[in-house]
Amino acid sequence: MSVKEKIIFALAVCLGALLIWLGDEGGSPLVYEGSSLQHTVGLIDSENNLVIQESVAANGIVAGTPQYVLNRGSYSAQLTYSAEQPGSVLELWEQSEKIAAWPLDSEQPQMTVDFTLSKDAKQLQLRVNYSGQGALTIRGLSLSPHTLFYTDTYFFMALFLMGSLLVWLYRNGRFASLTRERLVDFGVILGVAVLAMTPMMQTYLYNGDDLCYHLARLEGLKDGILDGQIPVNIQPDGLRGNGYLNAMYPYLFLYLGALLRICRVSIGLSYKVLIFLANLGSAVCAYTAMRSMSRSRRSVMLAVVLYTLMPYRFTNIFSRGDLGETLALIFWPLVMAGMYHVVMGERRYWYYLVIGMSGVLQSHILSAAFAAIFCVITALIYCGRVVREKRYVEIGRAFLWFALLNLWYLIPFLYYYFGENLSTEVLRWSGYFEQSINLSNLTQSVSLYNKQYFSLGLALIGCVGIGIVWLLCERGDKRNDREKFLLYLLVLGCFLTYMTTGYFPNRALLAYGWFRDIVTMIQFPWRFLGPACTCFLFAGAIGLSESEVIRPYRNVVFAMLVGLNLLVILSVPTDNSHMPYVNAESVVSKGHESKLAANIGLFYPHEWRIDGAFDERLTASVIMSDADRMSVRDYRKKGTKASVAYTADGESCYLELPIQNYLGYRAYDENGTRLPIEQGMGGRMRFRVSGDGAEHTISVRYGPNLPFIAADLVSAAAIAYAVWRLRKARKTLRNED
Repeated sequence: MSVKEKIIFALAVCLGALLIWLGDEGGSPLVYEGSSLQHTVGLIDSENNLVIQESVAANGIVAGTPQYVLNRGSYSAQLTYSAEQPGSVLELWEQSEKIAAWPLDSEQPQMTVDFTLSKDAKQLQLRVNYSGQGALTIRGLSLSPHTLFYTDTYFFMALFLMGSLLVWLYRNGRFASLTRERLVDFGVILGVAVLAMTPMMQTYLYNGDDLCYHLARLEGLKDGILDGQIPVNIQPDGLRGNGYLNAMYPYLFLYLGALLRICRVSIGLSYKVLIFLANLGSAVCAYTAMRSMSRSRRSVMLAVVLYTLMPYRFTNIFSRGDLGETLALIFWPLVMAGMYHVVMGERRYWYYLVIGMSGVLQSHILSAAFAAIFCVITALIYCGRVVREKRYVEIGRAFLWFALLNLWYLIPFLYYYFGENLSTEVLRWSGYFEQSINLSNLTQSVSLYNKQYFSLGLALIGCVGIGIVWLLCERGDKRNDREKFLLYLLVLGCFLTYMTTGYFPNRALLAYGWFRDIVTMIQFPWRFLGPACTCFLFAGAIGLSESEVIRPYRNVVFAMLVGLNLLVILSVPTDNSHMPYVNAESVVSKGHESKLAANIGLFYPHEWRIDGAFDERLTASVIMSDADRMSVRDYRKKGTKASVAYTADGESCYLELPIQNYLGYRAYDENGTRLPIEQGMGGRMRFRVSGDGAEHTISVRYGPNLPFIAADLVSAAAIAYAVWRLRKARKTLRNED
């Protein structure tokens, strides 16, 4: 770059950063008119005020804001109102507990209150409690941070500056080894990932069936990191501060989102970043897997486009809100390519299977079970070749490395699954067969207005047709080993698709206990669409480049398949309103509220709780068996550590701490003597107290757990050794060049 170009580039970067900074809404207040508040009684007048008359004969909570996920810090709330009689109150609630209240002065038209959150809030809400006396008119309510609600703007500025730096380095020849062909490939991968992200480039966060749970996981992981847990097994502030088990649902890839939350990036943007990385990862894995099985760039690029824009991925992201299965789909191409190389392909690519299986396991347990079954069936089908060519060495090596790399997660998972008294029957709520899909839906694009909408899409059905023409009609008995493996994938994909439809005899098979036990744990037959789509992808993308019959039309077919897949993007509905600033006077913007998860909220499902820990049994207070003979004071809880002081005049008394009694907690008295922990009501910790009338202290903390620590060390050593081997191999290649 010349001096002139460098100056222009620097000025352009400064201008871009300035424009991003000027668009910052992190410090803008959330403003609601009375009519915009959530309300149970009252009328809306011509000025959009909420009017509650004494004639409604009701009192209590009459209006409130949505529930926010807010960072710790100081805030101000301002209520504009008119009250004929005193007694009404503005209240602050967090996870169903009132934490502050301010009475309304009937002689004032407005009140402003300040409050400080000592820790991040999960379900913060401002509520107006009506006394029932006299008329109350609520004109408006606003919430303002003393600093910032979130740091999203600064995150975007950091990304912009990092991208600018990469462009600067490239323009100055720092990436001389990057060929033009490789640069084009990277551009296509990044472009497809961005294109797949466009339906989510909205100011608000699109809600899905399970999104509220995955947002809770994201928040819980952040809280666990701040608590000092690495890895995080307990979400310390979940379930109204009682704690929620984190080890049962894979969470490795959520660490990035949790780190963004620690940097005060909004929960909405943190989730969107994870989705973008899932799109990018899907494109990269499809590229890598297909490139290892085909030399055709046409096949590779087609695989990137078709897999990243696959309709089932979009259904998971937007309709189901299933982050776990979305992440697992990233690695399915590597699992299938890895098995191909292990049983008949390039032996040196055995690590594809390790990466693929590890990625699936660290994303979604059921998907990992599916992937493991696929690997076992494939190994059995090709067992003769495996033994004859001694490929069991690569299989054993892949299994060993998979176990070592994932031991840090597997040990806690198995420890709690088999050792803890967990509520798991709720996992079997689905009757399975009624969730089967109509065969006619397989040909259509995504429609999120129908929540039970699942499709292969026309492009992947086209891949099925290409595979049939090439592998069955054209090749016939002349198929080589790779083509036989692709035919196996094609048949497997068709069978898995058949299992998702109503034509498969699910209802009849449910009469057999073994079948019912398996499929009710799977819950939904449409889960088989993910691996089925991957099977069709390999057969169709490779067949397009290698079929002699299709050769004269391959460019047209390529364009048609890509074009059909682009329709998936167009069919994802956004919102009835195309304007982000619908009512600037009512709410600063749709996105400003949504970034705080106000339109979604957090949810902790019943599975993986201590058995009996229902919502109505949860409390944030210490429970005493006999309030007349006992007293408690100074209960404190921070993360997974808690302490309480008590006095008691009876040996038969006990107290219960509002903490879920998961395995791994330890309790000690003021002398450091370990105390036994019993199971209380609602899964709480119960302690038998000393009834000598003196004051005693109970201190509780989670861990350390020696088997968990040993597993962490083994996995860390395996990762360090793998990195060392990789660096050594690269150094050897450079020396040979």
